[in-house]
Amino acid sequence: MSNQDTATNLPNILWFIMEDTSPRFGCYGDALARTPNIDRLAAGGTRFTHAFSTAGVCAPSRAAIFTGLYQTSFGAHHMRTTHVNEHVPELPTPYEAVPPHYVKVFSEYLRARGYFCSNNHKTDYQFKSPVTAWDENGPRAHWRHRAPGEPFFAVFNASGTHESKMWPREGEPLATDPDQVTVPPYLRDGSETREALARHYDNIAESDAILGQLLSELDEDGLADNTIVFLLSDHGEGLPRAKRWPYDAGIRVPLIVRWPAGMASGGVSDELVSMVDLAPTVLALAGIERPLHFQGNIFLGAEKRQRDHIFATRDRYDEAYDMMRAVRSARFKYIQNFYPQLPYHVWVRYLHRHPAHQELLRGFAEGTLTDAQQIHFGERRPVEELYDCEADPFELVNLAGDARHHATLAQLRAALEEWRRTFGDMGEVPEAQMVQAMWPGGRQPVTAAPLFIPLGPGHVGVAPAEQDASYEGPLDVMLFCGTQGASIAYTLEDGDGAHWKLYTAPLRLAAGLSVVRAKAIRIGFQESEERAMRFTVD
Repeated sequence: MSNQDTATNLPNILWFIMEDTSPRFGCYGDALARTPNIDRLAAGGTRFTHAFSTAGVCAPSRAAIFTGLYQTSFGAHHMRTTHVNEHVPELPTPYEAVPPHYVKVFSEYLRARGYFCSNNHKTDYQFKSPVTAWDENGPRAHWRHRAPGEPFFAVFNASGTHESKMWPREGEPLATDPDQVTVPPYLRDGSETREALARHYDNIAESDAILGQLLSELDEDGLADNTIVFLLSDHGEGLPRAKRWPYDAGIRVPLIVRWPAGMASGGVSDELVSMVDLAPTVLALAGIERPLHFQGNIFLGAEKRQRDHIFATRDRYDEAYDMMRAVRSARFKYIQNFYPQLPYHVWVRYLHRHPAHQELLRGFAEGTLTDAQQIHFGERRPVEELYDCEADPFELVNLAGDARHHATLAQLRAALEEWRRTFGDMGEVPEAQMVQAMWPGGRQPVTAAPLFIPLGPGHVGVAPAEQDASYEGPLDVMLFCGTQGASIAYTLEDGDGAHWKLYTAPLRLAAGLSVVRAKAIRIGFQESEERAMRFTVD
């Protein structure tokens, strides 16, 4: 059976990724939420109550989601590696993380299987999205642009819930009543905080409407019954002591999966799921064998494997260096602070703009903060933190020194150390030293340009350098790149709008003139120069 024949039997997969969102939805029990489409999705699928990101901030989390590797295992753990920080020019940025040579953005495995893969349109993987990852990557990317009969993996990123969208916006009235929101005890209960939270509920409602439109389009196209829909967030909500932190407010995320052929409607799962589990799970759903280097578990289908723990990290985020490692069981959270001499409150310029943070700073200056709010301004941290997440969901009572919990502390400490040994932790390496290893001399490595190799009787070696050659047909052409682990993209089309296909096997050229264009890329490297070859086949 051909690849095209098998492709018609594969499920479609749709991801709806929200930003900076904890599960403030009706289906998760939030009475203030206006989320009819999200709730409808949950009613038709399974709602996961214990899903967690690997970091409380977007780029390290997305690096793990789209590679299937923990960000700390390959140098993607610091937040904002590709930007120049004008306030702290001493930082070793910009750079792109360079994972091991065999690592791909996992959508490449789907493309090789015959899937049309589209991303609309945020990437933010700690490296530039390779041209080989997506058939379409941009604000117009959509499954509707695929060829007839192609299965699809379509990602839509809803940016309306980002932290920055909580900031005041001139002339935009609030639909959510600020007096009705519940303020977490570690935040100051003031008008600015309440309005920021109310605005977040409004933004969630807007994202819910976008999801509703996508679900309607699935129905219009007759695809709903053969499409597995995932809803998730890249990390928790954009509030102080939430975003950027490994507490549940920063890493607990909504996860809803609707799979008509494989899951009952209205299900609820309390099993632990990590966002690093998404890549191996999607490949398994598409019938693709799990790559051995993947570090997550499959949590759906016949190959499902249940977790005992999830793991999360905090490192340099924007200007501020830090290092925290966390492990969570179904009930308890254990955290190691590698900078116990630091206060919790460190300078992150972007965070300081948040209205809720401004209110905390005002209360700190006035001396009016409660004990729970004052935690954020403690002069130093404990070396270890332990929380009972069931009895203390806001993680305010540190049990690490409580003799009654020493066995739990020891067990989670051992689990965290085993995880660090198993997968590696590049947080041990100073960032500047790590960058030198990935970008020797501070310069980005460059992927070698592809070569064209004609295949057939009498054809030996590389096609001639003059870029114009004639052959007796039939003719197959192999593409080759000398950079270890590089992927190759090719097209037979002209112009800037050409569709770049993923090279997986020699190309059979038709009689007449064919112009083959090719370029290569390894993650974290600079893309190669483009090469073109004109083949005339008699």
